[in-house]
Amino acid sequence: MNNEPIHVLSVLDLNDEQLERVRAVSPRLVVEQRPLSSNERFKRPVPERFAEVLTPDVEILYTFMAPFELSLTPKLRWVQGISAGVDNFYNTPLWRSEIALTNASGVHAVQIPEYVLGMLISHAHHFPAIARAQAEARWPTMGEKRVFATRELRGKTLGILGYGAIGREIARLASAFGMRVLATKRADKPAAFDGWTQPGTGDPDGSIPARFYALSELHELLPECDMLVLALPLSEQTRHIIGQAEFALMRRHAFLVNIGRGPLIDHDALIAALNEQLIGGAALDVTEPEPLPADSPLWRMPNVQITPHISGLSVYYDERAVDLFCENLRRYLHGEPLLNLVQRERGY
Repeated sequence: MNNEPIHVLSVLDLNDEQLERVRAVSPRLVVEQRPLSSNERFKRPVPERFAEVLTPDVEILYTFMAPFELSLTPKLRWVQGISAGVDNFYNTPLWRSEIALTNASGVHAVQIPEYVLGMLISHAHHFPAIARAQAEARWPTMGEKRVFATRELRGKTLGILGYGAIGREIARLASAFGMRVLATKRADKPAAFDGWTQPGTGDPDGSIPARFYALSELHELLPECDMLVLALPLSEQTRHIIGQAEFALMRRHAFLVNIGRGPLIDHDALIAALNEQLIGGAALDVTEPEPLPADSPLWRMPNVQITPHISGLSVYYDERAVDLFCENLRRYLHGEPLLNLVQRERGY
């Protein structure tokens, strides 16, 4: 039995209890933390800061990016990322290597779906318009109140592009509101979920959607949807997956929510679709670019809700991320497949 120590380095800022949970996975683990989060460190270039904290014995790295030469870590075998997206790892020596890279997909599977349902409800019940009336200390007249009549969520069709941990929990919540769910998934991927997520969340066996579509069938899906959620990773295939042609196929009252990545939508086409009333509105937690420029017309559109890439934030984020990291550490030690292994050829 191999009892050689395995050196684990966190460059994040875990608290003492979280670090002890990592250490408790196995006595073989030598866990150290050298945070790269102080203001003083961030004054210097990122590769330089990593070079200061990395040592040749590091075998497992817990990090938010990896902009360093692999010669600094000759024993590195696995990198666990802290976010679901792996954009920060593109075009690095690590990305071009065969070192295992795993993401934090599933860590957002409570807070982001709650955000999405909040936006669907907010739009259906005209909360932004009501908030504007409150800000003006104005009680609408009976005639004005008619515009606040809700279309309700019950009985509406929700399309979910991307049926991973987040998409499945969105589906579970939406079905509880009586919505019909349609979703996309890769044709070669089974309906059952094989990633990491919080116990009790999501749609493990993939039974909620009334139908699955391949992304190549997107134009068949769009006309069916009253509401549409983008929960896809960004790749060459998904960049500007919603553009002029797609808006032309959507229902005029359709409401679009993007919690994936800003470039999933062609923003010029989105602005035109909103101006031409091809769709009913949008909620954007991600934009292209970020931050969204102050002169973007999207800021001033009454049927658009914009949040500054905060849907994934949660006071429980680190707890869940450590849960995932500990499970993957256990798997690594036992030679089992790691959860959320990034497929570099797909870009996620």
